[in-house]
Amino acid sequence: MKINTALILCAGFGKRLNPLTLKKPKPLLQIKNQTILESCIYTVIKLKVENIFLNTFYLSEQINEFIKKKNFPVKINIIEDGRNILDTGGGVLNMINHSDSSDFFVFNPDTIWNENYVSEINDMQKYYFQNELSNILLLVNKKLSFDNNLEGDFDLKDNMIKKNVEKNFIYTGCQILNKILFNEYKVENFSVTKIWDKLLLKQQLNGFESTNKFYHLTNLEIFKKLKGS
Repeated sequence: MKINTALILCAGFGKRLNPLTLKKPKPLLQIKNQTILESCIYTVIKLKVENIFLNTFYLSEQINEFIKKKNFPVKINIIEDGRNILDTGGGVLNMINHSDSSDFFVFNPDTIWNENYVSEINDMQKYYFQNELSNILLLVNKKLSFDNNLEGDFDLKDNMIKKNVEKNFIYTGCQILNKILFNEYKVENFSVTKIWDKLLLKQQLNGFESTNKFYHLTNLEIFKKLKGS
């Protein structure tokens, strides 16, 4: 079994990167002559998915124009959040409602994705289906983070995620979710962390460890360091 659909979250305001994001959406910022959205899309293409959905809200016309101009070798569907921004959970649900798939890759393009992630994500996908899961998050030990100021989100042991004291693991911005997780929700502004928190309470939030160096576009300072590295 394999996942045929990927969702990429592109609707945010990118306020931590002002003034760069006052006139340009964060996914279109460039590192090494490539936008971070391109890096994400080309990584997704290497996963051999058939469809990509992007959600947009802030400066959406620029992302629309960019996708048209690039003519990527995969079907990309652009889904508007609507009159109000939907946050991560609402944005994912809105995209899911436009697809016939049941299982989805979900990507945050704030991470600098590259082909080194492909084998890891494929292994995570294999683990997901072998264990008949409804969710799994790609996590990385905070020691591998380029941004030394990033705090951990979770603990990870035997592929189970917990929220204990140490929190040595950071969510990378890639996960696999089944649409059944959204049955109780409607399309409105809510964070995907609401779903994670429910799963944590039931001890049903799953994780998979990445061993790649983690580059995340946290803020303006980190952006400048990444541009210069």
